[in-house]
Amino acid sequence: MTRMTGRRALAAVPVLLGVTLAVFAVAAASPFDPVKAYAGTAGLTASQENLDQIRANLGVDRPWPTQWWDWLTRAVRGEFGDSGVMRQPVADVIAERVGWSALLAATAFLVATALGTTLGALAGRRRGGLLDRTVSSLAYTLEAAPAFWLGLLAIWFFALELGALPAGGLTDTASDTVTAGQVATHLVLPALVLGISQLPWFFLYVRQGVGDALAEDPVRGARARGLAERTVLTGHALRSGMLPVLTLVGSRVPELITGALLVETVFSWPGIAAATVQAALSADFPLLAALTVLATAAVLLGNLLSDLLYGLADPRVGFDG
Repeated sequence: MTRMTGRRALAAVPVLLGVTLAVFAVAAASPFDPVKAYAGTAGLTASQENLDQIRANLGVDRPWPTQWWDWLTRAVRGEFGDSGVMRQPVADVIAERVGWSALLAATAFLVATALGTTLGALAGRRRGGLLDRTVSSLAYTLEAAPAFWLGLLAIWFFALELGALPAGGLTDTASDTVTAGQVATHLVLPALVLGISQLPWFFLYVRQGVGDALAEDPVRGARARGLAERTVLTGHALRSGMLPVLTLVGSRVPELITGALLVETVFSWPGIAAATVQAALSADFPLLAALTVLATAAVLLGNLLSDLLYGLADPRVGFDG
């Protein structure tokens, strides 16, 4: 396990370097001017001399490879520079927002895995039955439904029609303090929408795995020994059928991050979505690079986690092989 983790860590270094290099190259080729984004409306009447001075202060008057190298050498020391569009250090921008994004993504992941596993096991137990046909049809429909559309639909029904849940934000409109109760209430809709958008893949994997496991000889033998159907399902079929799901964990991380950005925008959740959009539109090199590295690292960690979980669940898989 240690050797595999070390190998993955070494392999991640060139990936992260390539990602940050690509970010600076794409941002430099974009039509958005970071100086105009920084100056705002004042840039419309500012002289060219003032704009050039702002460009020099932001460090965007140099070639983009030089900007990338300067950012990289500082980032290795833990200094990610200042965000021009946010007017504060990049580390502070991320620290203020990443916790809320992590809370949303973690809650949504629990919703997707819990519902997907439960429904998949029940559907796989009797494939072709009413429950299987109904939930499978719904799962295939949800696969094609964009997360932002599900979010708008949820706001219309639960917030506007029923008035049962808030439409967005982190706290109530009249509140100037953040409380755990308000956060939990405002988290329900975005977490459910994001979790349901990821549910189809977990459901279909568990359904297929449990259905195949129930047809295997060990499960048939357990039934022949007189074990209860519930014990056969949870102790034998589900355990075997969950193995493919472990590999799904890593592959869903990019979709979870993308979906979280869309859901955060729809529900005005104070995560990193707004910062990412503003950094991209303003060609904010330091902030954009740091956010991209963060997302890439999350994907790499997700893939590593899925491999480690699979190795722990199946002793036949060697970590150091």
